[in-house]
Amino acid sequence: MVELDQAKKQQIRKVLIMAGGTGGHVFPALAVARALIEQGVQVEWLGTRQGIEAKIVEAEPNIVIHYLNIEGIRGQGVKRLLMAPLKISGAIYQAVKICNSIRPDVVLGMGGFVTGPGGVAARLSGIPLVIHEQNAVAGMTNKMLSYISNKVFEAFPNTFPRRAWVTENRILATGNPVRVDIESVSNPEQKYCDRNGPIRILVLGGSQGAVALNNLVPETIAKIDIDDRPLIRHQVGPLNLDAAQRAYEERSVQANVVPFIDDMAEAYQWADFTICRAGALTLSELQQAGLPGVLVPYPYAVDDHQTRNAEVLVQAGGAVLVQQADIDVEQLKRLIIDMSCRDKLIKMAVAAKSSGIPNATETVVNQCLEFANA
Repeated sequence: MVELDQAKKQQIRKVLIMAGGTGGHVFPALAVARALIEQGVQVEWLGTRQGIEAKIVEAEPNIVIHYLNIEGIRGQGVKRLLMAPLKISGAIYQAVKICNSIRPDVVLGMGGFVTGPGGVAARLSGIPLVIHEQNAVAGMTNKMLSYISNKVFEAFPNTFPRRAWVTENRILATGNPVRVDIESVSNPEQKYCDRNGPIRILVLGGSQGAVALNNLVPETIAKIDIDDRPLIRHQVGPLNLDAAQRAYEERSVQANVVPFIDDMAEAYQWADFTICRAGALTLSELQQAGLPGVLVPYPYAVDDHQTRNAEVLVQAGGAVLVQQADIDVEQLKRLIIDMSCRDKLIKMAVAAKSSGIPNATETVVNQCLEFANA
């Protein structure tokens, strides 16, 4: 028995990661994948050709990606809804074939509709299934998979209600896995202690930008006395670059306007606070970086999950929440002036840092390895 256990430990472990659609699912999953690979684990990926994983994961040299023919059905009309059972059955069949071919030791679902058929296939194939929910409101797929998963990870505590089939011992609050470099941002006490000069504001709208923020921020900064104006670094998305640059130039406001920020750790280190949406990955990075913010949730997010995400940081004292429908130039101007008090910034930054769950990537990796080695 001991010899068998030792032989098993010497085998190369295999983990199949399921994640797709958006960066909010794919980037946390990549953080876990890279950490697993560093420990000698063979990682394969289940996604769709329509999601960003088809481009991003394909570029990873040490990950093999497999594709399912599946699309989201929520809010897609009656015809797609009627076709859903056939599509889902076909995708489950595909996923079972992939699972039986790979024979992973554990399957990790990190969100996106690909995880539905993939998760069912894992259980049908007798493979342990663990899932991770990035948002403060569980998505429809993860809600369903929580009933059949061996372990349920939640980024924010109490995302999943405890029920007869989803008991406390099967749920673990882990935080969201973030890139290693984000965790290298200085602690608030170190970062702010010698800061002086103009306040530095980082404006983020996600990888696609946020048109509402792109329009509102230049107009607001123009209303602030020139001697009191903050420094602005504004990520606007590639499609909005020209329009955003014109919005600043027409108001004679200086700003560093960029389509995308490659080095987010450096940007967080530079900034005093941020004005941004409230996606799960952004919120988790703000927590890990200890960066306070003015949060403007995307108003059309499914189940209004960005508001629920934002409330976690607001309740901790690390952010201010303003709905897009309620915010205007005068209100944003007041918020910027109010948050320009450095004593207040430090308190909010410490609160933001304290509200996060540290070592999320390590926790998820270790949990996966426990199932893989069982």
